Amino acid sequence: MNMQLDPNQFKENQRQSWNSVSKGWQKWWKTTENGAKNVSDRLVELANIKPGNKVLDIATGIGEPAITAAKRVGSNGHVMATDMSPQMLSIAKQRSASLGLERVMEFKEGDAETIELPASLFNAVLCRWGLMFLPDPSEALSNTHRTLVSDGYLAAAVWGAPEKVPFLALPISIIRKETHIPAPAPGTPEPFSLSDEIQLKNLLAEAGFRDVHTERLNAVFEFDSAEDYTLFQQETAAPAIAMLANEAKSRQDEIWSMVTEATKKYSNNSGHVKFSNEAICIAGKK
Repeated sequence: MNMQLDPNQFKENQRQSWNSVSKGWQKWWKTTENGAKNVSDRLVELANIKPGNKVLDIATGIGEPAITAAKRVGSNGHVMATDMSPQMLSIAKQRSASLGLERVMEFKEGDAETIELPASLFNAVLCRWGLMFLPDPSEALSNTHRTLVSDGYLAAAVWGAPEKVPFLALPISIIRKETHIPAPAPGTPEPFSLSDEIQLKNLLAEAGFRDVHTERLNAVFEFDSAEDYTLFQQETAAPAIAMLANEAKSRQDEIWSMVTEATKKYSNNSGHVKFSNEAICIAGKK
């Protein structure tokens, strides 16, 4: 953890940031889930989730991989989906109801480090692209370890190194260069902060997980055009939006235009944009 970071202030900023982009996530959820489906499916497999299981999803956002897990556990199972953003959680709840899963799923607001969870209840804990944003992932992992039954599983996904995740790294690198924002200090929560597999494995082992192993998956995100991709980032990318917050509107527009131009190298002759990105999946057993 970055010792200069005020975790409470950081969490509050995160909550506000994710609340502010919740409508964007609702608008673009088909795009994100088309790209992330194989990761959600694999996490459910790695966590050995079966019909009738009780599952916890931390940092669920607008409901994944909680919804994928809910479909697997069926009417005799139960999924608790948690997130620090009430606005994101509200959308997840709406999606659950629209799929007829409201009797299987429940939703609880709170951050993974401090949320009160029952001991030894869940068969599996899932987290897709949430651990990287936690000020103290060790505390969150210890908290989830306590809530698992004996021999229960944790399965999580984080992003690989920036050069292997152009879908996220492209706008961040341009914004950082144009605004002269320095690279984050080691231990600062950000999209790529857990891309070191050794560090990631150590975090799980220190929290008490055994049989820890990792694997890499390709997550492909596609857009009709470079302009569509930029609009997606403007409406969903909380970290990038926060970096631009102190810039004048005209300067923000100028930088987003640079993002659009840089995106074109990922497009084909018809303008269709395709990003291949590395996700790291990690699993362990209590």
